[in-house]
Amino acid sequence: MAVEVGHQAPDAVLVNHDRKAVKVSDLRGKTVVLAFFPGAFTGVCTKEMCAFRDAMAAFSAIEALVFGISVDMPFAQKAFADQHGLNFPLLSDYNREAVRAFGVEDPNFAGGLLPGVATRSVFVLDRDGVVRYRWIAPTQGTEPDYSAVEEAVRELG
Repeated sequence: MAVEVGHQAPDAVLVNHDRKAVKVSDLRGKTVVLAFFPGAFTGVCTKEMCAFRDAMAAFSAIEALVFGISVDMPFAQKAFADQHGLNFPLLSDYNREAVRAFGVEDPNFAGGLLPGVATRSVFVLDRDGVVRYRWIAPTQGTEPDYSAVEEAVRELG
């Protein structure tokens, strides 16, 4: 079951493209957007990450941090970020710690051929690491309501 609004975000260790550990708890002190996506270099995921890229000015204006999270290896994420000029970090959850902790692991992706990817979802955390907004896609092809995410972040700013 996915983490609920009003609950503390679970701690998980992720890996950035420099192969350095990033703990969710280390992000406290800032408003944080965690955008889980199924996989780099796929159509809807590319569109979603580029939409966050294009909205970064709004997030940066109130000092909010945005992170894209998938189970892809950091090397693939770096190539994906470079190819699309992503201006926010992508974090690798290759061991699926975060997708399991947040309750957004998809065991049936591609008809069960690629189990364990992230369900497309967005969590906005306040400065204390409490979930203040949660959106989970009804299907993997559904994108988030970007304006609702931005509004949730603005309310915390």
